[in-house]
Amino acid sequence: MIRRMGGTYHHGDLRAELVRVSLGLIAQRGVDGFSVAEVARRAEVSPAAPYRHFPDRESLVAAVATEVARQLADEVERAAGAHSDPVEALAAAAGAYTGHLVRQRVGLDLLSAESLRGVRHAELHEQTRRLSDQFLQRTMAVAAPPDALQLVEQLFTQAHGYGVFWLNGVFARHGYTPELVVEKSARAARTAVHGYRRTADLEG
Repeated sequence: MIRRMGGTYHHGDLRAELVRVSLGLIAQRGVDGFSVAEVARRAEVSPAAPYRHFPDRESLVAAVATEVARQLADEVERAAGAHSDPVEALAAAAGAYTGHLVRQRVGLDLLSAESLRGVRHAELHEQTRRLSDQFLQRTMAVAAPPDALQLVEQLFTQAHGYGVFWLNGVFARHGYTPELVVEKSARAARTAVHGYRRTADLEG
């Protein structure tokens, strides 16, 4: 048990609680506005308590990013796995990514943070690669290898953009619901894949 500020005790998995609280703080303030001291305050533990689980600020941010990547990979896999057609699978994958970003307010912007690119964050890189592979493997079913990578980039950019437009209030001003934003993201992914196929057929 970890002593809370004020004399009570924190029961359960403090490490998981610190990751959860940190995710909320990053979603609210971004990585630049993140501090271990504020996480400790919100978790109601002493300022030193987080350092019993994470040696420094970067390690805690990396743990949050790893959890986000794992959640995203799981959600995308479930959504895409429900479709045998690769085009529909990719549309579902894009919608799942956008939906997660709308709910959690954190996505590839955190996973690709400059401070987290070091070799020390192997688990994060593994989960991020797992997320990318959910798109790439299905894209390879509809596009040749060089074009598949470009198409994956387009799908991620679109899916992230739809989520960011919702978070920034752009879509809210048009009366869009989160569900409609997810649907539009999936539709855009479907259009992108069909557009690639038409172009490939014409060039072939």
